[in-house]
Amino acid sequence: MAKDRLPHEKGFHVSWDQIHRDARALAWRLDGRGPDNGAWKAVVAITRGGMAPAMIVARELDIRTVDTISIKSYDRHSRAEAKVLKFPDLELVGDGTGILIIDDLVDSGKTIEVVRKKMPKAHYATVYSKPMGRPQVDTYITEVSQDTWIFFPWDMALQYVEPYRGVD
Repeated sequence: MAKDRLPHEKGFHVSWDQIHRDARALAWRLDGRGPDNGAWKAVVAITRGGMAPAMIVARELDIRTVDTISIKSYDRHSRAEAKVLKFPDLELVGDGTGILIIDDLVDSGKTIEVVRKKMPKAHYATVYSKPMGRPQVDTYITEVSQDTWIFFPWDMALQYVEPYRGVD
C-alpha cells in the first residue's frame, strides 16, 4: 500500500446483497452443528454490527429466540476498553451452551474476548474475520487482511470515490 494512503483507504465494501449472501453462507455452515441433536437454543447478536447477520442466521436456521449483547469498544473510530452495556437474559444464555453468538466482524478479538468470559461455552461466529481476531471465533466465512477496513452497508451512502491509484 502506498505510504501516502491511510489504512482505512484499503477498503472492502460490502453491499446489502453481499452481507445477505455471506450471512446465509454462515448459517449453512452452522446448520446441524448445535449441541441439541444439531439444533441451537438461541442466537445472540453482538450489537450493532451483528444484528443484521444474526437476523439472517436465525431466519435460515429457524431459530425463534434472538437476543442481544451490547459491547462498546469504539469511540467514533478509536478503540477503547470494551464494556458491556446490555447483557442477554441470563436464564436463556447461562454459560453459553447451545447459544450462537453472531457478529459482523472479528477484528482484534477484544469484543468477543469480553463476551467469551461471560459465555465460555457459546459458539462464536462472524461473517468476516481478520487474522488477529481469528482465534476468538469458532466459525467465519471470509478472511481479510488486518489492514483492510470493511465498509458495511449500514455505515455507507453512495458517493463518488477517487480511483485507488489516483488520477492522471
